[in-house]
Amino acid sequence: MFPATAVYHFPWEIQPGAIPEGASVRTFGRLTCYRPEESKAILSSHHSSMKYQVSVRTSYVEPFNPICGALYIVLGEVENTEERSGVMLQARVMNCVDGVDLALLQKAINDQRSFLQEREDDKGSTSG
Repeated sequence: MFPATAVYHFPWEIQPGAIPEGASVRTFGRLTCYRPEESKAILSSHHSSMKYQVSVRTSYVEPFNPICGALYIVLGEVENTEERSGVMLQARVMNCVDGVDLALLQKAINDQRSFLQEREDDKGSTSG
C-alpha cells in the first residue's frame, strides 16, 4: 500500500500539534541556513509581516548543492522534536525552484485546496 499523498502546507501552517507526526507534507521557503555537519537546513518565509521558519533534516537528500537565499520546495514527513520550533521535516525531496513566482505558487495551492474541498463536498452530498 502506498503512503498518503503529500499535502501542501504553507510554512506558517507547520506548527507543533497542527500536523500529525509522520504525515507527508510539501512546503516551500528560502534557504536561510544549512549546517551539513548536522544535516539540517532552515527554510524561511514571510506572511502577514511575520517571519516563519521550518527546520528540515536533510540526511536523505545529501549530498546536495545548497544555495542560500534560493527558494526550495520540500517533500517530506513531519517529525516532532524537542527543539524550539517543535517540528522538523525529514526531507525526501528538496528541489531548488529559484525564480518561481511565489505569489502564483500560493494562489495555485489555494486553488488546489478549493478544488479538492469542492470534490469532497460533492462526494458527501451524492453518497447520502
